[in-house]
Amino acid sequence: MKEILHVKCVDFTFDGQGLAKAGSRVVFVPSLLIDEEADVEILYHKKDFDVGKIVKITKFSPYRIKPKCPCATSCGGCSFQNLIYSKELEYKKSRALQTINKIGGFNFKDAPVFGMDEPYYYRNKIQVPFGYDKQKRLVYGFYKFKSHDIVPITECAIESIEHVEILKTIKELMLSMKIEAYNEDTFKGDIRHVLIRVGKVTKEVMVVLVVKDVRFKSRNNFVKALVKACNNITTVVINENPRKTNVILGEKEEVAYGPGFIYDYLLGVKFKISSKSFYQVNHDQCEKLYSLALEEANLKPSDTILDAYCGIGTIGLIASKKVNKVYGVEIVKEAIIDAKNNARINKITNCYYECKDASDYVVENKFDCVFVDPPRKGLDTNFINSLLKSKPERIVYISCDVGTLSRDLSILKKEYNVNSVKFVDMFPRTYHIETVCSLTLKK
Repeated sequence: MKEILHVKCVDFTFDGQGLAKAGSRVVFVPSLLIDEEADVEILYHKKDFDVGKIVKITKFSPYRIKPKCPCATSCGGCSFQNLIYSKELEYKKSRALQTINKIGGFNFKDAPVFGMDEPYYYRNKIQVPFGYDKQKRLVYGFYKFKSHDIVPITECAIESIEHVEILKTIKELMLSMKIEAYNEDTFKGDIRHVLIRVGKVTKEVMVVLVVKDVRFKSRNNFVKALVKACNNITTVVINENPRKTNVILGEKEEVAYGPGFIYDYLLGVKFKISSKSFYQVNHDQCEKLYSLALEEANLKPSDTILDAYCGIGTIGLIASKKVNKVYGVEIVKEAIIDAKNNARINKITNCYYECKDASDYVVENKFDCVFVDPPRKGLDTNFINSLLKSKPERIVYISCDVGTLSRDLSILKKEYNVNSVKFVDMFPRTYHIETVCSLTLKK
């Protein structure tokens, strides 16, 4: 028998669900906004809270809007399409400051947040699973919130519009050529995912077909037909992933059409992008983020800087014209190859890249400023200890996870002043936000 509770939403969870209460009971409810009241069906119980879905909203927030995307409430990609954007920014900033102050031990009262003028259709990269619905019909889309059930889509409100026609064409070609989608349960079928990358400035388009076997049925005819139907495609790459895993990309790749990569520009610097390159998904906000980071670094022409976790070299190459020397380190060999190629493409001669552990590198050399832009897990303990030992004058910390950032700042503040915290909304309509922190060595 269904259990229905009447609840009031008092906050958001860390991932943008409504945190509602009914007496002493706590219920997480996707798509419920703060101060709204609703009748909610309880779906399942956890140790400290229940999880429910909206049956009927009885009191609406004045900040609720109609989502641009029809799949907004079922797809797991967005959290805030039903909230006016100014309130989304306000909430993200408030939650991020609370986290930094609580975990980091600071007392920041306010901080600027840089949003988008139009917070839609910004993602230059899309990864879409193909599969079958309960009626055995071929579908593509995004996984339902916290599940592996595909929510079919025709258009996504935060993805680049170039993706729409390509995905539609791939589905039509699969049906006409009888090419099967991969089945996670039986491990049969061919196409698992389709990854599409678009150069915002160049308009170049890469399509990556992730398949169980690189020599899948009708491969050559499929690629020819796809490129003919979608003449904006620059290159097609076949990525083989035969493993029984949730990891999207496999190790083996073959170029089926074009050069196997695309180009794009960030702040006037040209970057070569392959299927596995790390490249920020929001071009316009990335330019804001990197401009802000360079401004916070207070760079001088005599500076020698380190771009730790350098990836394909984006931050260091953009900073190169402002400083004497740039060194970049990264443990991923392919990324270092890309960084060196990007320096050569742009005829930049004062950037040097090595495939090394940043912890050792920062101690072995003297740097005036260190840029860090780590993955969500933040800085590892060895690297933080190396920073505290080598004592560069300035650190600019770019973070995609305010929790691990706060943890790291709580340690770095032993030797560094944390001068400023600023936020850039790199992922509008989701619960994520990017942070830039400026640190200077205590005198």
